[in-house]
Amino acid sequence: MKIKNSKLILDTNKNFEIIDITSKINNEININMGIANIFTKHSTSAIVVNENEKGLLNDLEFLLENLVSDKYSWQHDLIDNNAKSHLKSFLLSSGESIPIFNGNLDLGVWQSVFFVELDGPRKNRTIELTFIGE
Repeated sequence: MKIKNSKLILDTNKNFEIIDITSKINNEININMGIANIFTKHSTSAIVVNENEKGLLNDLEFLLENLVSDKYSWQHDLIDNNAKSHLKSFLLSSGESIPIFNGNLDLGVWQSVFFVELDGPRKNRTIELTFIGE
């Protein structure tokens, strides 16, 4: 059994941004079969799996903006004025585990892996990758 750790470092350009990282992850895989764990090391970002379709990605942004809106007074804003970003990340996920088959992520036909920036723009966003398998 092999275990490999790797990192992806991203710079983001917008306050809210969805970045397809599927090919970047596939480029890091060094096993034929196993599992990939993808984890963001930031509490104002997320890792999600879904379809890479522009309308759907716009819908996600709209949904999050309306669920966690400016019409409320968030207690965390008294500390660093980014409560909305933290709350949105609670609704998503900090990581995903995905099977690896034939040296690539074994995703469904329409699935991609995304890094979701919720508090950008930011430099050096770190995504930890762990590959376990043969």
